[in-house]
Amino acid sequence: MAGTVILTGANSSAGLFAVEHLLKTYPDFTAIFTVRNVSDADVNTNKLRAIIKQYPKANTSIHALDLADLAAVHKFATTISDAIAAGQYPAIKSIICNAYYWNLIADPELTVDGFDKSLQVGHIAHVALVLRLLDRFSPEGGRVELISSVLHYRRKSPVTTYLPEIPDDYDLLIHPRPDADKLGRGYQRYGTLKLVVTTWCYPLNEYLQKDPKFANITAVVMNPGNLGDSRAFRTNTPTSIKIMQKLILKPFTPLLHRFVDPMYRTSAQAGVDIMELGVGKAGDGARGYYTFLNKDDPDPVALDKETQHKLWAKSLEWAGINKENTALQVAFD
Repeated sequence: MAGTVILTGANSSAGLFAVEHLLKTYPDFTAIFTVRNVSDADVNTNKLRAIIKQYPKANTSIHALDLADLAAVHKFATTISDAIAAGQYPAIKSIICNAYYWNLIADPELTVDGFDKSLQVGHIAHVALVLRLLDRFSPEGGRVELISSVLHYRRKSPVTTYLPEIPDDYDLLIHPRPDADKLGRGYQRYGTLKLVVTTWCYPLNEYLQKDPKFANITAVVMNPGNLGDSRAFRTNTPTSIKIMQKLILKPFTPLLHRFVDPMYRTSAQAGVDIMELGVGKAGDGARGYYTFLNKDDPDPVALDKETQHKLWAKSLEWAGINKENTALQVAFD
């Protein structure tokens, strides 16, 4: 078999198209799709099942995984690791960390672990998942793919006056302060999450390359574009954004892409690129930041070595990663 692909957020807007592209284009892979809610009451998970049903020969499974609960993430990692060791799944070829969470209408929310929900779902939980499963990758190597955003750049944005930041006081990352401007601060938390994700990709590659066992596992982080048809614009967003998506963003995405901002495109386009970068190009040896399928430069903050190493250490701490539960021992040197 070609190997196992793990995709989080598999029932998201881009995730569904990524799933379809994987099953259609790379049928030899074993696919593990994770979603928060696996019940038949979840319309998006049912869409995922409908796609899978079109490919009856595909080796797929859907797993419940609540990224807002680190105990659940560690339990899932143990389950998958044991299953691979027992031969139930082939070795991992790719882990694609697609899931995220935002809220543009409320104050910051804390998870059961006491962390900001946006940061935990989009970053901390993925740190735990990836570092727990590194020793289950194929000996030939593979890929870790993270998902960024154009909003990770520390520059003027039309959606918020607040720039994303990795503050000196890291408590502000895991416990952002409430603010009357729910929309502006919500977008800032999202941008900050993506800046954190982008930054973390670089020390991950550094430590992977330091360990001969993992030097052929490459990490990339992709800006998939502004997805005008994403259901994220209909979740935890004010009515004005929902109306804007319905009347402008969704119907005019091709025109916005051509005449306003080339970052605008569809979830279908993003989903294909996510799977191509994460699986199709998994053996190309490339690392670092991408816009779509093109190598690009991230915000300079992401390239600052001091910031990278401080974030790396804090991410290990937050995710509950230690010498006993990860094979990447050089991470603690």
